[in-house]
Amino acid sequence: MKLPKSFYNWTSILGASIAVLTFFLIVFFFVISVIFNQGSSYMGLITYIVLPSLLVLGMILIPIGMLIQIRNKNKQIFLIEGKKWPKVDLNDQHHRNAFTLFVVVSFLFLFFTSIGSYEAFRYSESVPFCGTLCHNVMEPEYVTYQNSAHAKVACVECHVGEGADWYMRSKLSGLYQVYAVTTNNYPKPIPTPVANLRPARETCEECHWPQKFYPKRMHTRRHYLTDEKNTEWQIKQVMNIGSDHESKHYTEGIHWHINPNVKVEFKSTDDKNEFIQWVKYTNIKTGEEHVFEDQMMPPDSAFFADSKTHTMDCMDCHNRPSHRYLSPPKYIDDAISNESVDVKIPYIKLASMEALKDVYSTNDSADYFIQKKVTDFYQENHPEVLTSFDKEIAKSIEGIKLAYHENTFPKMNARWDAYPNHQGHKESQGCFRCHDDNHTTSDGRVISKDCNLCHSIVMEGRTDSLQYAVTGKSLEFKHPVDIGTQWKDYSCVDCHAYLYP
Repeated sequence: MKLPKSFYNWTSILGASIAVLTFFLIVFFFVISVIFNQGSSYMGLITYIVLPSLLVLGMILIPIGMLIQIRNKNKQIFLIEGKKWPKVDLNDQHHRNAFTLFVVVSFLFLFFTSIGSYEAFRYSESVPFCGTLCHNVMEPEYVTYQNSAHAKVACVECHVGEGADWYMRSKLSGLYQVYAVTTNNYPKPIPTPVANLRPARETCEECHWPQKFYPKRMHTRRHYLTDEKNTEWQIKQVMNIGSDHESKHYTEGIHWHINPNVKVEFKSTDDKNEFIQWVKYTNIKTGEEHVFEDQMMPPDSAFFADSKTHTMDCMDCHNRPSHRYLSPPKYIDDAISNESVDVKIPYIKLASMEALKDVYSTNDSADYFIQKKVTDFYQENHPEVLTSFDKEIAKSIEGIKLAYHENTFPKMNARWDAYPNHQGHKESQGCFRCHDDNHTTSDGRVISKDCNLCHSIVMEGRTDSLQYAVTGKSLEFKHPVDIGTQWKDYSCVDCHAYLYP
């Protein structure tokens, strides 16, 4: 088929060359990724976004060049014969060839554009795109996500959800994020989007629907003390998630807060909602209302002017459901439990805490100082242990490093204290933001700090001297290290926020 004369210009030829070259590159990369199962997040970016953009550019250049060529020719005709409209005559072989070429190319272009658009959309919604494309920025979230209970749930299921409006919001937000990453203009660590987070009822409750009854749940935790034997301390608790009987549904227990007949609102002026000074309870059925104010930090006019009223939902407690950063005592306890750190090595828990109490600026410096500090600890304090357990210590140091890198990311300043977890009350205020015995109403009602509201201890103690609760009863909490009654007078966070082992 002979091409129209107007095609033969440098602009159209350049466009055709770009289009043909990028088309074959797209096919080549697609075959590699699908048939040979080879690829990466960057190959997906090139295959479904970068190369198709170049293909479209090349396709656009072809008619632009042809139009310029025709326009130049028409100028010459106009000077001789006057202005004439272009004429299309399918009986003319040249016109018929041009028309046929236009139809075929347009069909192929639209066909492959639809496939490419779908693949680009699918790729932009994928976990590798979200987690690995901007490696330095998203590495902390991606690594912690892979170790979470939601590791098989795609990022967009929670961060975007269903509907075109939130999809468009996410893409518009993504444009600024691309700019920020390109110009290296982003905060470290990345702040949690508390203010513009989609309501949990539109994301979390698509799976965790509140109409389902949540029964009580047994929770066992192993801790290791910093003594010579790394003594194991166990605590088993019945978490009062729901009520005793299913007929009561969520009228009792922790998940009472999501009872549809109850509305809990609060005000806070800090970005992470760590300091809540005002709480309002409303019984939707009866209209009963109670306002609780913090007596330790009474809200004033400035507080009410700066704060916004927020209706409590799942994310106010489960604020790190897929990106949880464990503190050093916790992830070393887990490392000892899964045997990547050897519990038989005397004082290994204490040595780990000594190595992890400082903040390191890079991964390499963390690896260096973890190894150095653990080794120095034994050389200076227990040289006989270093001699007797040299291989075990070397292996355990690698286990400490691995646990560190799964929970701490120096490049982004991302670690447990940068992202407080409100599901609990040990390293952050969590439940105690409201349940502290200080939030009261004008008529004397109190948001109680009673531990048994949320959990009942049924077993605790050292493995050789465990205490068990009588059926239907609860043990009083016993601190692993004897501190008297201080645990009653202060919040756990007062000590454990500073890595008290």
